[in-house]
Amino acid sequence: MNQKADIVVIGSGIGGLCCAGLLAKYGLKVIVCESHSIAGGAAHSFSRQGYNFDSGPSLFSGMSARPSTNPLAHVLDALEEKIDWLTYDGWGCAMPEGQFFAAVGNDSFSEILTKLRTKQAVKEWQRLQTVMLPLGRAATALPPIALRNDWQVALSAGKYFWKMLRDLPQLPMLTQPFSKILEAEVSDPFILNWMNLLCFMLSGLPANGTLTAEIAFMFADWYRPDVQLDYPKGGVGVVVDALVRGMQKHRGELRLNTHVQEIILDGEKAVGVRLANGETIHGKRAVVSGASIWDTLKLLPLTERSPKKLHQLHKERQDIPACPSFMHLHLGIEASDLPKDLPCHWLVVNDWEIGVAAPQNVVAVSMPSVLDPSLAPTGKHTIHAYTPATEPFELWSGLDRKSDAYEKLKQERAEVLWQGIERYIPDVRTRCEVTLIGTPLTHARFLRRDRGSYGPAIAAGQGIFPNANTPISNLYCCGDSTFPGIGLPAVAASGEILANSLASLKQHQNMLNEIF
Repeated sequence: MNQKADIVVIGSGIGGLCCAGLLAKYGLKVIVCESHSIAGGAAHSFSRQGYNFDSGPSLFSGMSARPSTNPLAHVLDALEEKIDWLTYDGWGCAMPEGQFFAAVGNDSFSEILTKLRTKQAVKEWQRLQTVMLPLGRAATALPPIALRNDWQVALSAGKYFWKMLRDLPQLPMLTQPFSKILEAEVSDPFILNWMNLLCFMLSGLPANGTLTAEIAFMFADWYRPDVQLDYPKGGVGVVVDALVRGMQKHRGELRLNTHVQEIILDGEKAVGVRLANGETIHGKRAVVSGASIWDTLKLLPLTERSPKKLHQLHKERQDIPACPSFMHLHLGIEASDLPKDLPCHWLVVNDWEIGVAAPQNVVAVSMPSVLDPSLAPTGKHTIHAYTPATEPFELWSGLDRKSDAYEKLKQERAEVLWQGIERYIPDVRTRCEVTLIGTPLTHARFLRRDRGSYGPAIAAGQGIFPNANTPISNLYCCGDSTFPGIGLPAVAASGEILANSLASLKQHQNMLNEIF
């Protein structure tokens, strides 16, 4: 059995769905092939015993208000999909200095510094904010949805030229490691540690490996008056559902339980995909891989007869360094007698001295049922704790998931997650009704992520992310391997830029006129 489409998209992660949705809106016949039984990739949601869990992202901003700088908001607007957003103003922190609440907004961190540090620290923070102000304007002057990967970008982005010209001197600084600016303006160790933590949570790398553009975008979004953070009512799966709906109403097709075995080449041109069941789907215009760099290469195995450009693709991308993996702990707990003011998120740092990227040093905890009680049975809470891209895959490689050794290691490596939750809920272990421990092997298995990785670890100044284009004609990539930042805004941007590049300039401009 064979099918035909204009575009075949491999994977239904946020990047792939953003790309597919816009392509369908542009009138192209799109088929998305998803290996899993649930759409969403690393952003999918799942349920156990009445508890609804997010598998990955939990922090959103720029979604509930317009105008927005968030690329994901722009895609949803283009697809005319509405989501109910619940808002809040910050997260809890359990640091070596103690526990405190970090609110977003213009003056909130200055208030924390006033309590924890010195007047000099406050001055340094305010000076850093001043330096970042024009950088933030520059980083947000041009929305990614106006971009294309061809010469016509000068026309699609032309309306933003004068806005960009104002901050033109700032542009070279955006491509530098953020540590250059941070260390020039700040000497207070707590601020330095704090910014390294935020860099790491955004990019998977500390300040010396994070592009200034990423942090400038964050400053422009988080440190402004009246800002709010967002969470989708119903869980992160609601965002995935909206993107799928937006694609399907424009006649795009999502095929679940559809595993791509191989990308089919005709010489040095991608012409479709072969599925594990033997079926083929031909892509007249393009094949788009939303899989990671390394998983995409697995779909293009090298042989003696492979064309030169396929060898070139493997040579360029096979050795790109990868971020480590995750430990996950999903809990469904009894909520009776818990404090009413528990934060919906909190971050734990055990030791600044060993660095934020050290294994098991940082724990992120999300309890979204504080905002949305529908995510858990009445009187219960749902919790997701994880180590953010710091778990070495090498500890797990080769283990049998059914073995005693695997089970023992799971319990040992999950202990830091329990302890992170206990910083705010000391008796959490006695409250549990559902306990699920995920490892790098879990991450790799269910998300089909090579080594369970978060994405490329390309340090600022030491390389650039590959863009959507590949040496193979009609083969393109989107997702966390093609845009710096890795998180949701970055993958959404990667998908929308690629979709625009495969559409005509007129179609692209019409879409921009609809949403701005």
